[in-house]
Amino acid sequence: MPTLKVSIVQSNLHWHDARRNREMFSLAIQNIREQTDLIVLPEMFTTGFSMDAPGLAEPMDGDTVVWMKQIAATHGAAVCGSVIVVDGNSYFNRFICVMPDGSAATYDKRHLFRLADEHSHYAPGNILRTFEIKGFRIRPMICYDLRFPVWSRNRGDYDLLLYVANWPSRRHNAWATLLRARAIENLSYLAGVNRVGLDGNDLPYIGGSAIIDYLGNDLVDLGDQEGTGTATLDLATLRNFRDKFPFDKDADEFALER
Repeated sequence: MPTLKVSIVQSNLHWHDARRNREMFSLAIQNIREQTDLIVLPEMFTTGFSMDAPGLAEPMDGDTVVWMKQIAATHGAAVCGSVIVVDGNSYFNRFICVMPDGSAATYDKRHLFRLADEHSHYAPGNILRTFEIKGFRIRPMICYDLRFPVWSRNRGDYDLLLYVANWPSRRHNAWATLLRARAIENLSYLAGVNRVGLDGNDLPYIGGSAIIDYLGNDLVDLGDQEGTGTATLDLATLRNFRDKFPFDKDADEFALER
């Protein structure tokens, strides 16, 4: 039964400076000392959480996706995070995961953060996505999606739930609590990656990036410091737990409006 090595990268971000952020993450990824399968970066990792979509958006063949392909090929690992993307006539807060072979999986953020007026600047996604690495089915989500458990409900279709975020320190307890709740209620491994430092709007962030198991236990917790962490996830252990404690069999039925 396969295992999956997941590495998370927690960092400050250079406001509206994609080149400097790519250079910074290149160095951070080089400091991951062991071979890994999946590298997870924060939400809007090239810019910080910005509403300047026209000034910052890149196409899917732009510099950041090219860089992600280079990183994935060089390190033999998938690399993912969210980026401001222009697609047709719309802007998206788009999760992108690039594989070592250059292929990519994407997910557009569904729940746009109205307190920052995100819904006025970006188009919402309405499709759940799942991609696979080494036998692990992976479900990507972005930041505010964390508050909406129906959207992230596991219907037996994923083994690892990913949240990439710019989650401010003033609501840090919600971030920490909801990450562990989503892992427990969905009988799933979970990786949540936040940022640290001040953004261009003087909002502070204190990280709390973590890799969590299906019992809500921390496998990695980066606290409030810049750094990386890696955990090995075991699919056989997860399946054995699900077989022994099939809590999902008693879950309520519901229908999503899309």
